Amino acid sequence: MIVGVPKESYPGERRVALVPAAIPNLTKAGLEVVIEAGAGLQAGYPDAAYVEKGAKILPDRAAVFSAADIVLQVLCYGSNDITGKADLPLYRRGQALIGFLRPFGSAEVAGQIAHAGVTAFSVELMPRTTRAQSMDALSSMATVCGYKAVLLAAETSLRIFPMMTTAAGTITPARVFVIGAGVAGLQAISTARRLGAVASAYDMRPAAKEQVQSLGGRFVELPIEAKNAQDARGYGTAQDENFYARQRELLTKVVAESDIVITAAVIPGKKSPVLITDDMVKRMAPGSVIIDVAAERGGNCELTRMGETIKVHDVTIIGAINLASSVPYHASQMYARNLVTFLTYMVKDGKLQLNLQDEIVRETMVTSGGEIVNARVREFFKLPALAPAGG
Repeated sequence: MIVGVPKESYPGERRVALVPAAIPNLTKAGLEVVIEAGAGLQAGYPDAAYVEKGAKILPDRAAVFSAADIVLQVLCYGSNDITGKADLPLYRRGQALIGFLRPFGSAEVAGQIAHAGVTAFSVELMPRTTRAQSMDALSSMATVCGYKAVLLAAETSLRIFPMMTTAAGTITPARVFVIGAGVAGLQAISTARRLGAVASAYDMRPAAKEQVQSLGGRFVELPIEAKNAQDARGYGTAQDENFYARQRELLTKVVAESDIVITAAVIPGKKSPVLITDDMVKRMAPGSVIIDVAAERGGNCELTRMGETIKVHDVTIIGAINLASSVPYHASQMYARNLVTFLTYMVKDGKLQLNLQDEIVRETMVTSGGEIVNARVREFFKLPALAPAGG
């Protein structure tokens, strides 16, 4: 079987789905690898490095899709809503597609991928289990986002991050407040601490307290309790508007006292909850910075504009998207490891063996045999449940 890696076509995307170092593991599993010319160049991986590891370079995208039994991408059609549709005519029946698909984005797009006859796997749906941890691309990319968000904040801020004792006296450390202590939030705390800032964080999930404190951050506790704060997969769950209103009220003082606020509260398949209002921004000191990591899903700050940097009430609000792409060398390396672990998990004797009794395979498979087969996706789009024989 041939694994094909096309160049990413989303504007500004610099990552690549496979790095040269990952190729020997695929070869060992009995797979051949073809790469579109220049696919890894922007991430720091030239064609020669792929050839050296045994991959074959093909001249264009169409050639890769035509040759490949399994296509690996970072942003597949679905998560790539700008240029992704151009891949539809290139799909072949029975071909496997693995990458970010944004499975809860559009029923129409999911249907188009299904009708093309491909077996598509969405890495966002990887179970949060110990067995699947090494395949969890969402966590890998969130780690990169959390790291980069703090660097962006440090570069934009009018203040120095660490405490310094200088000839001109002592400079106090910057105060960084992180809302949402998931993978991105925890990495943001860790990076802020490495840069010498004082870091604090809030998360409605009680389990996050220990993780925040283990990184040297102060956990902000609010006198409100979320109902079923997290789902079975460890993600935060949506709450009612009364909860969010009270939460905003209680967070106002902490936000006002912070030099940098990084918001990373995302609920899978839903619009991001608004945690910072215009009024809260107004109370922040001039020169403060908000980095809204949840910008792509509507943002946690009501003033955020997706993909833009704006200034309101003398506060800079950065609605950066695709932060992982801004550190493409290591983001690609991490992503490739996740994909290769996932792919070799499903390959036996050089062939894809799709065991639907296996939670990892079943949960990540979105389309197969012309249908949307994923139970969670069908339920989300209110599609009738498939008969058991349909997979």
